[in-house]
Order: sequence, then structure tokens, then C-alpha cells
Amino acid sequence: EVQLVESGGGLVQTGGSLRLSCKISELAFEDYGIGWLRQAPGKGREGVSCNYEGTSYYSDSVQGRFTIARDNTKKTVFLQMSNLKPDDTAVYYCAALRFVCPDDLYDYDYWGQGTQVTVSS
Repeated sequence: EVQLVESGGGLVQTGGSLRLSCKISELAFEDYGIGWLRQAPGKGREGVSCNYEGTSYYSDSVQGRFTIARDNTKKTVFLQMSNLKPDDTAVYYCAALRFVCPDDLYDYDYWGQGTQVTVSS
């Protein structure tokens, strides 16, 4: 069974940092685009970042503040978040799609359960 398990969320003050992790099992990890997405209260799901074959993509809202990285030996993807803002408050999910980072976030085949990030003002 494919599993994506996020961790690292929590409560942080504005300007602070957090590092999220997504541990993935039962996938040919190197073949998958791995993305981070988020959903704020009362809002739709938003793509944040994605990485596949050495190329990383970021939404305009996090460009320059968030960094995605992957460790293929550990089948883990990280999202380093810096200079956090209250607008970054959301449940963060990792997701996987074979061979690509999708244009449509709903194209991801596999999803984790999410980890809560709360940024206080």
C-alpha cells in the first residue's frame, strides 16, 4: 500500500521557520513528481511546490521563502519554510504523480493526510 506521511507542522510566530517532511513508501520514488500543497480554512487547495528530476517549482506566494528538497535514498521530501506569514496558515499535504509535476493539482495520484501549520501574528 502506498503511503505518504507528513510531519513537522506546528505553531510558529510570524517570521519563523519550519521544515516539513513527507516520508513515502511503496513507490518507485525517483519516478515520481512530489508536490506540496496546502489548504487554508475556508479556502480551496493550493499548489505550493513540486520537484521532479532536479527541477523545482514554486507558487508566487512562496517563491523565495520556501525550498523543496528530496532525499531519494530515504524516500523523503522536505519543505523548508522561512519568513512565515499568517497567510501561510493551512494544512499542508504532500502528493505524488508519476513522471511529472502536474499543472492541475488534482491530477496527483497519491496524497498524504496532511500536517497543520499555524503562523501567529
